[in-house]
Amino acid sequence: MADQLKIYHLPTCSTCKSAIKALKQQGYELELQDIKTSPPTEEELSKLISMSGLPIGKFFNVSGEAYREMGLKDKLPKLTEEEKIKLLASNGMLIKRPIVTDGKSKISIGFRELDFGPVWYNS
Repeated sequence: MADQLKIYHLPTCSTCKSAIKALKQQGYELELQDIKTSPPTEEELSKLISMSGLPIGKFFNVSGEAYREMGLKDKLPKLTEEEKIKLLASNGMLIKRPIVTDGKSKISIGFRELDFGPVWYNS
């Protein structure tokens, strides 16, 4: 049985499409979740952030239109972590994509093809 990964993605995003293609070619079974129509919940985001060991700021799509329109560059530093999680959960377009996880211990944010080689899951 192939390893299963969950991908939070935007179907129209070329970066997400590349990640999905690379992972399918490696034989992974993928569960896809559209971040625009069904963003991760606050609970899911808390788990993902904790699992990643990364600062919450890495989860924000800082080059995205929604981020710029909301003026988050200046607002984020003043928000608590809980407020930032609530904000991410309220608008999937604020989330850097794709987020790929095995749901247990492995997570990646964004996509660089070299990072998705045959050892991605086992590293």
